[in-house]
Amino acid sequence: CDHFFLNLSLFVLSLSLSLLCFVDELAFKFAVTSINRNRTLMPNTTLTYDIQRVNLFDSFEASRRVCDQLALGVAAVFGPAHSSSVSAVQSICNALEVPHIQTRWKHPSVDNKDTFFINLYPEHTSISRAILDVVTYYKWKSITVVYEDSTGLMRMQELIKAPSRNGMKVRIRQLPSGSSDARPLLKEMKKEQEFYVIFDCSYQMASELLKQLMSMGMMTEYYHFFFTTLDLFALDLEPYRYSGVNMTAFRLLKLDNPYVASVIQKWSMERQLAPPRPESGLMIGMMTTAAALMYDAVFMVAVASQRASQMTVSSLQCHRHKPWRYGPRFMNLFKEAQWDGLTGRIVLNKTDGLRKDFDLDLISLKEDGTAKIGVWNSYMGLKLTEKQNNSNNVTDSLANRTLIVTTILENPYVMYKKSDKVLYGNDRFEGYCLDLLKELSNILGFNYEVKLVSDGKYGAQNDRGEWNGMVRELIDHIADLAVAPLTITYVREKVIDFSKPFMTLGISILYRKPNGTNPGVFSFLNPLTPDIWMYVLLACLGVSCVLFVIARFTPYEWYNPHPCNPSSDVMENNFTLLNSLWFGVAALMRQGSELMPKALSTRIVGGIWWFFTLIIISSYTANLAAFLTVERMDAPIDSADDLAKQTRIEYGAVRDGSTMTFFKKSKISTYEKMWTFMSSRKNTALVKNTREGITRVLTTDYALLMESTSIEYITQRNCNLTQVGGLIDSKGYGVGTPIGSPYRDKVTIAILQLQEEGKLHMMKEKWWRGNGCPEEDKKEANALGVENIGGIFIVLAAGLVLSVFVAIGEFIYKARKNSDIEEVRMMRG
Repeated sequence: CDHFFLNLSLFVLSLSLSLLCFVDELAFKFAVTSINRNRTLMPNTTLTYDIQRVNLFDSFEASRRVCDQLALGVAAVFGPAHSSSVSAVQSICNALEVPHIQTRWKHPSVDNKDTFFINLYPEHTSISRAILDVVTYYKWKSITVVYEDSTGLMRMQELIKAPSRNGMKVRIRQLPSGSSDARPLLKEMKKEQEFYVIFDCSYQMASELLKQLMSMGMMTEYYHFFFTTLDLFALDLEPYRYSGVNMTAFRLLKLDNPYVASVIQKWSMERQLAPPRPESGLMIGMMTTAAALMYDAVFMVAVASQRASQMTVSSLQCHRHKPWRYGPRFMNLFKEAQWDGLTGRIVLNKTDGLRKDFDLDLISLKEDGTAKIGVWNSYMGLKLTEKQNNSNNVTDSLANRTLIVTTILENPYVMYKKSDKVLYGNDRFEGYCLDLLKELSNILGFNYEVKLVSDGKYGAQNDRGEWNGMVRELIDHIADLAVAPLTITYVREKVIDFSKPFMTLGISILYRKPNGTNPGVFSFLNPLTPDIWMYVLLACLGVSCVLFVIARFTPYEWYNPHPCNPSSDVMENNFTLLNSLWFGVAALMRQGSELMPKALSTRIVGGIWWFFTLIIISSYTANLAAFLTVERMDAPIDSADDLAKQTRIEYGAVRDGSTMTFFKKSKISTYEKMWTFMSSRKNTALVKNTREGITRVLTTDYALLMESTSIEYITQRNCNLTQVGGLIDSKGYGVGTPIGSPYRDKVTIAILQLQEEGKLHMMKEKWWRGNGCPEEDKKEANALGVENIGGIFIVLAAGLVLSVFVAIGEFIYKARKNSDIEEVRMMRG
């Protein structure tokens, strides 16, 4: 037979002709017309078709209509479009051995014995694995699944099982049945901060959801929506392109294939010539996945029939149960056929007739429309084709957004600008953070609106786990950025994101500068401790005694006082006890002496003593200047340990700040003890803000624990305050963003650029430079007064007075001795 006819039957189940069924019917007719026009595929065959429409959910009517069509003689049955009547039609096709072709998702049966069933829609378990692969790639740990009907849970089975394996948290919600208004559900999701959402719904419902998400203010960069519908690309997404929202989905159509593009172009032209119909969010002339699958299914019939020779269709009667004799052969040819269609390479499983080997394009919404960012394959899994899929989009979204920036009044970071005129908006403020924000805006191109945090706090967690301050505003998405002296901490990092630090610092102690103690008149003795002075005097006496004994012992220190009389037996020794003491004192005073040792032994004693006096006098001289010119500070505390060991001086930190959190969470014994002290006196130890703390330090005996950078700023402007001790810890200030914010990485790059250019240092120098404390600048150059070295004059005067009394004593002693000699002479005379 040179010519035979294939009667293709399409069932469209609805009361009236709905959009979904209308598009399928158009695709079916479009495919048949294309095959009949192109004689290369089926040169000797012409396709004909018959379309029957029955009421929705009427399985009996569907069975009767399919029997009527089979009586006409058909090669394949397409449809029905609704799953309620699929089983009835499938049972008849199985009995009469006629291929039954589906192009929509079908609920999988536990024991599939439908040997004459073919479905070109991707197999549900594979799609479920593809969704799980996407979630794994994005590293989502908390996911919300929103499904339209119970079949959505079947498609999500791999994801629902994932928490037991991957530690994910999956929350499941259902869209309201019988209504397209999902705003109450979306409002609850927004309140619960569910940012990663998977919507399993039809593309009509997806179109309505997108409008409602926009009205709820959820079309922002903090949300990531994944739609399981394969028709997201066909929706009109123009209103959402510049919102910054992350929106991804799968696409089965290979739009980047030239053949597919040409077919869709022809389809679009025919649609534009056809009478207009409402299309529920679809772009004009865009082919849906269902239409493309219908087109590919008709072509698969043509490919299979081309390989079948001597095959004819025959009239089949449902009541006779006589099957079509060419049915099994045609079914095998259909399963063996392969075709590069609009939905990619079509290969059917020979056992169950399902399509398991397929590719899905991962698409994402960009500012210039949807773009392909990856491919999922049933064998290879997910492979990203765009490395920097987020960065470009974020840059563009930054350039077109006005960001809300929360901050807090803190000198010199954020201050009210002094002006004679009334200022509004961002012009009200100035400071380091405002300059930083301006530089970030110049680099990234965004606009910003600065708002002070409502409760005036940085952000801390209470006993119930609730946050306050700027951290709370970021968590609630009231603000996009927090540009302030906000410390990067572990507990904050768990609820918000931080950029790289723009300033490093540590906790230190702010305290009143202690009163200076002026050196006394005997301060020249301070370079050596009293113990050293005593040891030096004892050493001088000891060396003098040793020198005296050795000089008496060695024969080389005795000499003839009358050198002109060599035979004289009189010998003298210069090192008497007083002379030996004089030799030691003269050497200690770095002065010469008329006494010089002659023997080797006495010279060794003298040399060692000179070396000793050299070190002692040099050390004394080196310390003398510092002790005479610098006022000694009588500080009651020198470190955090000193604070922890006492209770007289009260100390604390700013309430609900990072410093307080550090001591509260610290496991170091010293800091635990300090927190116990502070927590026991919360009403007095913890202050509301830094200004209150500074006032308390100046007016009471109080020490404030705070960041070193703030202490540096304060001490530059108040010379009565000083920093006590070193840094207790090391940390940094960072720009805060809501968790998952795409702005974080861009802000980090901009901060690193400012750091390399030296602008961060210049801004710090600009705002930290103060008047200083000039009276302390050059203490080492102060002139010495009587109060410094007056003791020397006292010692000199005392020495002079002592010498007078000694001279008088010597005179009296000599006079008495002379008088005794005279008396002896008179008695002898």
